[in-house]
Amino acid sequence: MAQAAGRNRRVVLYGNPVLRQRARPVRQFNDDLRRLMADLKTTMLTQDGLGLAANQIGEAVSVFALCPRGADEDREPYCVLNPVVVATEGRVEAEEGCLSLPAVYDYLPRPEFVRITGLDDSGREMTLEVHGLLARAVMHETDHLHGVLFIDHLGETRRRMLASRLKELEVREADAHGREDCQVSGGGEENRCA
Repeated sequence: MAQAAGRNRRVVLYGNPVLRQRARPVRQFNDDLRRLMADLKTTMLTQDGLGLAANQIGEAVSVFALCPRGADEDREPYCVLNPVVVATEGRVEAEEGCLSLPAVYDYLPRPEFVRITGLDDSGREMTLEVHGLLARAVMHETDHLHGVLFIDHLGETRRRMLASRLKELEVREADAHGREDCQVSGGGEENRCA
């Protein structure tokens, strides 16, 4: 599988506030956005993801990457910007997971068919129609851009059963975020993180 020319960035975990933020729409197509899209694709491929939303790498921007090859479709990874779901059909219950919720999986109904509009990697208007696993991925990533996680669709009993695992992820994320703060502050100041 060909890698995009971007950086492999850290996928933020459950508990990071950016996962609950509504992504801001893309209004300007520039080099920063191109770098973000390349980073999304590289990170998604490196982490073996089927999709990855920008807020999963700490950027509250309305863009996600999708890897059709993960659903046995012969197409290179691409990004969708400012996606809007315009039609869905059918319902299929299947297991779902998330790179921001490692080792958390559950069964969830999602549409069998999804049509979205948005912008493609080049900033052109597009319509995308997907079925099956890619439809599930598109809905999952679009939810991320609205600050919604797949576990939010689960019943209260199931969420309570996941509570200890979610707490572990919150602690891991807080620890990782603390280490990033230490690396960023650095400089000539006393390192209070050592």
